[in-house]
Amino acid sequence: MGLPISFTPEAVLGQPKPARLPQSLLYATSAAIGGTGLDSTSLEGVLAGHYSGSLQRVLSFGCNRDALPSKSMQWHMVRALAHLPSEEYYAAKKRYTSWLAAHELRRGGYDAFHGWSGDCFHALIEARLRDIPSVIDIPTWHRNKGTLKPGETQSEREERLQGRSWKDWRKSLPIDRTRMLAEYDLADMLLMPSRKSAETFLAAGVPEAKLHYVARGVDAKKYSPGTQPETFRLIFVGALIKRKGVHHLLEAWKRLALKNAELVLLGTLHDEMKPVLAEFGTEGVKVPGFCASVQDELKRSSAFVFPSECEGFAKATLEAAACALPLIATAESGDALVDGENGVLIPPNEPDALADAIKQLHSQQSELATMGMKGRERVLKCLTWDHYRDRILQAYGRVLKA
Repeated sequence: MGLPISFTPEAVLGQPKPARLPQSLLYATSAAIGGTGLDSTSLEGVLAGHYSGSLQRVLSFGCNRDALPSKSMQWHMVRALAHLPSEEYYAAKKRYTSWLAAHELRRGGYDAFHGWSGDCFHALIEARLRDIPSVIDIPTWHRNKGTLKPGETQSEREERLQGRSWKDWRKSLPIDRTRMLAEYDLADMLLMPSRKSAETFLAAGVPEAKLHYVARGVDAKKYSPGTQPETFRLIFVGALIKRKGVHHLLEAWKRLALKNAELVLLGTLHDEMKPVLAEFGTEGVKVPGFCASVQDELKRSSAFVFPSECEGFAKATLEAAACALPLIATAESGDALVDGENGVLIPPNEPDALADAIKQLHSQQSELATMGMKGRERVLKCLTWDHYRDRILQAYGRVLKA
């Protein structure tokens, strides 16, 4: 699907600063501000408003920056549900965030709202009622995953008509698809983490003008080049699950049986991968588990692999590129890879293509450093957190202008 040049990391370069920015922005998220994963992305989004003077208040479940005007929800009533399974507890946090953000907007004094998909249904309604411009961050893809579906499917309609008793309250906690679709409609602008994410929204009929590409960023000082090891060391970083293609990676690796090579799977091993590891694990496969210093492991590796079938923008690919590692990754993993320049682009769920890409880099070890530096140069050019914050401000400028 054809996307314009504005849906690339380089697009923000050379653009003039927005003529107008919010003066009293409310930012709300069910995550914490700071930390890892989406918590770190939320921090950078908040800092975009803070550094520009736009931010008035942050609603979050914890904040590690004292200078920010944060209102923590960490000790509010939703904590009473912390004993629930993680899916239900996180859903309760999202619903509470939505309710509290709507209450905050109702108090008045805000001229823009920034929320996250799944966190802000009631807040977006309140913003519409008060004519407050709104943007929402999309963490991954459109809820329909690029397929065409009606606003309400037959199974969803049957479930709604059947109804639930008060004893089924826990089943009502997870954010359903129709609620998320309503958020897409209510928000004035949707922030896209990657080109693949934008494609799923266009496929669902969302107008291109409503989408704004923000990508992700990385700390290029923390993630910097190391020294190429003597042994070919291919590293994966992330949850060890099938959605990220780890089962295909193990199959391809065992089939190749490369000499003087090791595969490092850095991350939490989930139960679904244990039988796969038992079948395809070899002496050259290392599974050290969770690591607090990912940058050190990347710096002593040869190349990075990430064969995921669905991501927003996998920050691990950016961290690897910043460490000057060539990448083997899918387009579904994000936009850190330029095929043939700083690595090899592969389709998801195709072990043969994955094996060919691994074999190619293994045979080009003398060229890996040069290839990796091209990726780092691109990171420095357009994929740092500074660039991410600039893209956020461009979104604010667009939505206020509209």
